[in-house]
Amino acid sequence: MTCAYIAFTARGLALAQQLAAACPGSVARGGADGVRLTDWTAAQFAQSDALIFVGAAGIAVRAIAPHCRSKAADPAVVVLDEGGQFAIPLLSGHLGGANELAQRLAAVCHAVPVITTATDGRGVFAVDEWAKRQNCAVAEPERIRCVSGALLAGQSVCYAADWAVSGTPPAGVEPAAAADRADFALTLTPTGEALHLIPRIAVLGVGCKRGTTAEKLETAFAAFCAEHHFAPQGIVRAASIDLKKDEPGLAAFCRAHGWEMDFYTAAALRTAKGRFTSSGFVQSITGVDNVCERAAVLAADGVLFIPKWARDGVTLAVALAPFAPDWRWKNDEP
Repeated sequence: MTCAYIAFTARGLALAQQLAAACPGSVARGGADGVRLTDWTAAQFAQSDALIFVGAAGIAVRAIAPHCRSKAADPAVVVLDEGGQFAIPLLSGHLGGANELAQRLAAVCHAVPVITTATDGRGVFAVDEWAKRQNCAVAEPERIRCVSGALLAGQSVCYAADWAVSGTPPAGVEPAAAADRADFALTLTPTGEALHLIPRIAVLGVGCKRGTTAEKLETAFAAFCAEHHFAPQGIVRAASIDLKKDEPGLAAFCRAHGWEMDFYTAAALRTAKGRFTSSGFVQSITGVDNVCERAAVLAADGVLFIPKWARDGVTLAVALAPFAPDWRWKNDEP
């Protein structure tokens, strides 16, 4: 987690430095050395995972207000008073990790963590915290309240999962009689009105003609996801043959999605395990019978999930890394 601290007094600065020694991050003093709070907040909201204000809560609230977007996108925001008595998560308590961070910071300076989210206060299963613990993206953050609201009202909720979830489900959580009856679902192919939790375990294998633009790749990718009902949030990186290392369109396409890329030689691609869609034409050009499927499998160190799909000179495939979800959702659980 990338942290950024800001304090406004000498005493607060000393506390910020103490906290940063335990939870590393940059430290600034507002109003000093040309640091303007508005500029600092805008920059850190864009580049840091967590903003820690050492000072009055009102200062933090006014500073972050113009930048708040959604619980799925906002960084964690925590406030500590300059005396180190209280640590208060203000924003992104579960998905952004602010509740956990507040507890960690409180332990450093012996403060009281002030956790105000209802599920934490009542000891109720928090589906968004579980999603974070299981390395899942939340496809529809606005639906979290439906699941949490039902549990807080003493009702049961039903789940569906495309993987076996080990352990015992939390109180109030039961398997759905059918996938379309689930309140939340663990899946890479979301359908229906459930809250969909998307495991971030997928690798996109890419093949393309020389000179393919980022726009053409984007159009192909959108069609690929639509045809397979595939959630793009599940992709963590992309992969291809080393012949594509210098393709500007491919680089721009991956950069726009925030994906790193893996490139493999033809010899390395031939070592991939599994059954792949063979093409004599691809073999004649690249030295290997398939690029997108083999590259995805190697980069994922897993299995093919969606086989080769082709359109307008672009080939795509998806492979999945091993995934073993369990029912742990609190960070103090073993």
